[in-house]
Amino acid sequence: MIGLELLKKLFSDGKVSRREFIAQAAALGATAAFSQSFLSTNAFAAPEPRRGGRLRVGISGGSTTDIMDPAASTDMMNQIIINGQLGNNLVEVDHENKPIPELAESWDSSPDAKVWNFKLRKGVEFHNGKTMDADDVIYSLNHHRGEETKSAAKVIVDSIEEIKKEDKYTITFVLKSGNADFPFLLSDYHLIIAPTTSDFKDGIFSGGYILQKYEPGVRAFATRNPNYFKSDRAFFDEVETLGINDVNARTNALKTGQIDIMNRCELKTVHLLKRMNGINIIRQNGFKHYTFAMQCDTAPYNNNDVRLALKYGVDREKMLKTILRGYGSVGNDHPISAANRYHASELPQRQFDPDKAKFHLKKAGMEGATFDFHAAEAAFSGAIDAGVIYKETAAKAGININVVREPNDGYWSNVWMKKPWCTVFWGGRPTEDMMFSTAYAADAAWNDTSWKHKRFNELLVGARAELDEAKRRTMYVEMQRIVRDEGGVVVPMFAADLSATSDKIAHGPIAANWEMDGLRAPEKWWFKS
Repeated sequence: MIGLELLKKLFSDGKVSRREFIAQAAALGATAAFSQSFLSTNAFAAPEPRRGGRLRVGISGGSTTDIMDPAASTDMMNQIIINGQLGNNLVEVDHENKPIPELAESWDSSPDAKVWNFKLRKGVEFHNGKTMDADDVIYSLNHHRGEETKSAAKVIVDSIEEIKKEDKYTITFVLKSGNADFPFLLSDYHLIIAPTTSDFKDGIFSGGYILQKYEPGVRAFATRNPNYFKSDRAFFDEVETLGINDVNARTNALKTGQIDIMNRCELKTVHLLKRMNGINIIRQNGFKHYTFAMQCDTAPYNNNDVRLALKYGVDREKMLKTILRGYGSVGNDHPISAANRYHASELPQRQFDPDKAKFHLKKAGMEGATFDFHAAEAAFSGAIDAGVIYKETAAKAGININVVREPNDGYWSNVWMKKPWCTVFWGGRPTEDMMFSTAYAADAAWNDTSWKHKRFNELLVGARAELDEAKRRTMYVEMQRIVRDEGGVVVPMFAADLSATSDKIAHGPIAANWEMDGLRAPEKWWFKS
């Protein structure tokens, strides 16, 4: 058995997981209190940040249809470029899942959380040399507002009734109704601030790196912004981002030293990566989940008995064990994770139940029907295998599923929200309101189930403005129950984010609101030597 000091070093270096550390520490006779103390105070010990070098990122989720406009950002490659390198929000979410100032300097609100005053940071320079002021912020946020916008963030900013410029560095937001979570909304990855001269496609923002070359879905190259307003960020001289959708190709690139960090490790082989010298595995437990979205305005998915049959026909435990290799938790057919403040832990966990599945299938008059299930690895690693497992287990309930393998390239443009039933990846959101407003509100741009429920939408508005914590929680629990029992989505599992890095990479505490340190690995990490 290894010694305690070696165990501590292995944990700090990312060689053993939190769970493994606690188990080994207990076996060595260390108390649980000592283990937790070490976890909280020393888990992220790292060398002093240093500047220099070229970071090479191997990333999934790139497509030749990608554009630089953050309003159209849908997957990881553009997000890690725009959010992790080129741009900034008014608000950032930190490693404790708290909103902290970024381009904003501070904020306060009226007692009813309906009027919010934001003081802007002075001296922020865009990549084209323009100094940021209130006009740029209003211009950028208005890009997502209005009837003609195609932004996926429209439903988020739709809660804003008016944006008023008080002076060059002060903005007042008047909301349609109170929203205690409003600062969180301004951290949404679409709401990047650009200069008034931008067309939102030129990559000119205020971030720590300046875009030099961009090939959609293939490669991006950026250099450090010498005038960046954060002195404690953007440590690399250059960042090269490579679109590598195939997980085996990403893994081989890391093994052979062609890249320094990669996202979405292959779970089938991650245990082998853990054993390799020179490679660290990073696990984040956050809000990420996988869904099977059904279009509720399209037959047969407009029948809730069909939807319930398919929900009872999935073996979540088997998927968690086989697809995620245990790196996650089972889902309960709603998108709110255990990491969320108002997670409905009291809702009974839905189980694989062939008899109930058969009952609802028969009630719907769909016995013997075949359901086309569209899947691609672009949705999430293991999506095809998940479809195969689903097909095999559902067959025990008399449900026939035909797994349709779709091409990775263009999946988010040609399949998602186009096909009646398909695999979907969601990074999740740090608040219940953001998640529900983004994908479950009747008018949400990303309502990928075309689901509309009167009571749910009433609760959505009411919970957003409710300041009493107990009442607010009751409302969010009811909303989770409604989605679980009447929504058009199967949520089989929540996934831990697993990325891998060269052991030359160092970092501080990691934010879990999005993978890759809240999408900010290029901005926040550095080379040890």
